Amino acid sequence: MNRRTLLAAGVGTAALAAAVAATWRGLGSSTRYDAWARELRSPLVPALGAAEWVRYATLAANSHNTQPWRFELDGPAAQPRAITLVPAPDRRTPAVDPDDHHLHVSLGCAAENLLLAATLSAQAGTLESAGPAGVRCAFAGRATAAAHALAEAIPWRQSTRAAYDTRPLAPAELAQLGQAAALPGVDVVVLTDAARRARLRDLVVVGNMAQWQDPAFVAELRQWLRFNPAQAMARGDGLFNATTGNPSLPTWLGPLALRLALRLAVRPASDSARQAALLDASAGAVLLFAQQDNAAGWVQVGRASQRLQLAATRLDVRTSFLNQPVEVASLRAELARLAGLPGRRPDLVLRFGRGPRMPWSPRRPVTQVLT
Repeated sequence: MNRRTLLAAGVGTAALAAAVAATWRGLGSSTRYDAWARELRSPLVPALGAAEWVRYATLAANSHNTQPWRFELDGPAAQPRAITLVPAPDRRTPAVDPDDHHLHVSLGCAAENLLLAATLSAQAGTLESAGPAGVRCAFAGRATAAAHALAEAIPWRQSTRAAYDTRPLAPAELAQLGQAAALPGVDVVVLTDAARRARLRDLVVVGNMAQWQDPAFVAELRQWLRFNPAQAMARGDGLFNATTGNPSLPTWLGPLALRLALRLAVRPASDSARQAALLDASAGAVLLFAQQDNAAGWVQVGRASQRLQLAATRLDVRTSFLNQPVEVASLRAELARLAGLPGRRPDLVLRFGRGPRMPWSPRRPVTQVLT
């Protein structure tokens, strides 16, 4: 090999190395992402008024982390008369949520956070109305409310999509979760026995396989996947790889890897096995049912589930959703029978248990959601 060939080879190798290095730098830093996520969850500053309540509201649980909301302020930011949560139609997920059920549940979760956050500014609020057009939270305008115990847990709550350690919760802890979720219009069913949990696991697996075999579901899901810290921070939404313990990938490579895994039928089987293992490792599961199968009822379920998750956070208990048998309509009747509520529509499935914290999910800044 002559000198020119060696030089060309060296230049080519250096260029390839530089390209690889640039690609991996483009993924973003996990350390920087963690600092960014912590800043989004910094303690509420009461003097900043409604903008801080909205920031805490955006930390609520929501489907696919689409954050399908806008917040409309009525009155001065320091003491607003009301804040209305309005659905964001461009953040709908019609494949997995064709009737906007999850969207309104998400609005309910955010509304509950909003009302709780206001108490940290000594403001009392009530949910004045809820329906297809949105959720209106009214405030008394007097700084007389005591801070609610659940409010302090808002920045620490997360949907922890990791294996738990199988330890059961104490009866008193289970009672606290049930009490937190006890809102008018919502029925709460707690499953801790092995037989019903096994039946629930089977429904989760069947639902999970059905969803992975649905091209519309997969195409929609792909739109909300965030494969690396840089993409998650830039978008401020979606399902970030790290929250499920998966490695970062270049933004261009992630969809290709997913497509290959689906073509080889690896992803559906492996993910279904993982979902089953997650439920098996949990201390139990909670099923929530709205007494009204409409937008107002779904909002109320969202509020109840958010309160339950915050109560769990205060107990250092993790939670995450396993909603496949809710989202696949053909499985709902069996899930309702399992819960002892035949003929009802199940709204949410939450598993719970003790386990590690995972990286935080991204959130959009208040400036993008408050008007």
